[in-house]
Amino acid sequence: MSARVFVVIVTYNGAKWVEPCFSSLRKSTIPLETIVIDNGSTDDTLARIEAGYPEVQIVRTGKNLGFGKANNVGMELAYQQGADYVFLLNHDAWIEPDAVERLVTAHRTHPAYGVISPMHMNGAGDALDYGFSNYIAPNKCHGLYSDIFFGKAGEIYDVLFVNAAAWLMSRECLEKVGGFSPSFFHYGEDDNYTNRLQYHRLKLGVAPGARISHDREQRTVSKFFEDGEVYRRELVQRSSDPNKAISFTREAVTLYAHLVLGLLGRDSKAVKLQIRKLKLFSAMDKKMIIANLERSKQGDAAFLNLRNSAP
Repeated sequence: MSARVFVVIVTYNGAKWVEPCFSSLRKSTIPLETIVIDNGSTDDTLARIEAGYPEVQIVRTGKNLGFGKANNVGMELAYQQGADYVFLLNHDAWIEPDAVERLVTAHRTHPAYGVISPMHMNGAGDALDYGFSNYIAPNKCHGLYSDIFFGKAGEIYDVLFVNAAAWLMSRECLEKVGGFSPSFFHYGEDDNYTNRLQYHRLKLGVAPGARISHDREQRTVSKFFEDGEVYRRELVQRSSDPNKAISFTREAVTLYAHLVLGLLGRDSKAVKLQIRKLKLFSAMDKKMIIANLERSKQGDAAFLNLRNSAP
């Protein structure tokens, strides 16, 4: 297999996962070239990588760029260095030896897919990652559960969404769809990318023969899942979807209507909620979000700089 595959890993204080993550890449059944984009780690993550894995190319950002922007840096470097495929991998995940080879083989057989994900196991490797198991439910990934149960799983299955903890992205996908939208800092960027894949007529798939482990069961609840952040992110998602973007004017009318209803009903809880949402709505950079939405529709490596690239 002659394809050049670059693994892009965004790190941030992930020292405890360095050994399982990077040692697994060395065991890959096909050669992998690895780029780390560090988002300003303050622990010894980079020292461990440099000492144990000198083959890894490291980019120090010096600050937290967020998930999407940091991955974009890695995608650009990989493309400019001649990548046929870019494999995004979380720093708290690791691969089975044949995982990437199986993904590449699946894409070569089914080139209509822009992104292909392996199956995501939990950190112990004894069950599916719970969030991932929801993504491949029968109403979201037709036939997979049934085919696995009856021992007749195919090479690839269409799926509505799968998180970007482990994505194989084709060169064509980078050239057409591009990178992650800067409208998102952390969380929501992979949802948006899935929408953009659909807009540009590329498919998203899961390859059941490929496996990775994702050690996220012990994560504490992130500040990005507080009520206000969830509303803000959902609003950015809905206004950034090139297939059916919402109108900000209509959203404002809806918020004020709910506020009036709360006032008329003397529902103090509802009133406080709508006031909080209105403040978040007012603070959003709507011009930037609309500009990024329009950029995402253009189909020429949106949000990536692929000039001066290797053939």
